[in-house]
Amino acid sequence: MAKKPETPSRIADNKKAAFNYFFEERHEAGVVLQGWEVKALREGKVQITDGYVVIKDGELFLIGCQINPLRTASTHVSPEAARTRKLLLKKDEIRRLIGKVEQKGYTLVPLNLHWKNGFVKCEIALAKGKAEHDKRDTIKDREGKREVERAMKSRNR
Repeated sequence: MAKKPETPSRIADNKKAAFNYFFEERHEAGVVLQGWEVKALREGKVQITDGYVVIKDGELFLIGCQINPLRTASTHVSPEAARTRKLLLKKDEIRRLIGKVEQKGYTLVPLNLHWKNGFVKCEIALAKGKAEHDKRDTIKDREGKREVERAMKSRNR
């Protein structure tokens, strides 16, 4: 019997990214991790809200992602919560992203960390920053939707 492909299960989401950026395109990258980091991810000890992606020497690196070590982490390893982690993508994808990021206003933002077939993957987005008025529009839309939901909920009672 063939094994069904595993559906990605979320480890952590960057909810602030959707508020601060417009997403142009999304990519899924592998993450180079140490053993203690994988164990901490299984326990959900991660925060990627302040994370961002930097291109250095034709490679992608995830900076600002906090993976807090477990208290039972190995004794011979000194865990560093905010270390820089390398992201793995194909060369042609990286080259294309470098060309886009060099354009004015584009940046690479981590959206989430998830499990896929036993590996930790990071979904990154090529994004353009929102202006202040765009953020206000987002807040207005969200509050309007909430009010409509409340009205529908009270009407159904």
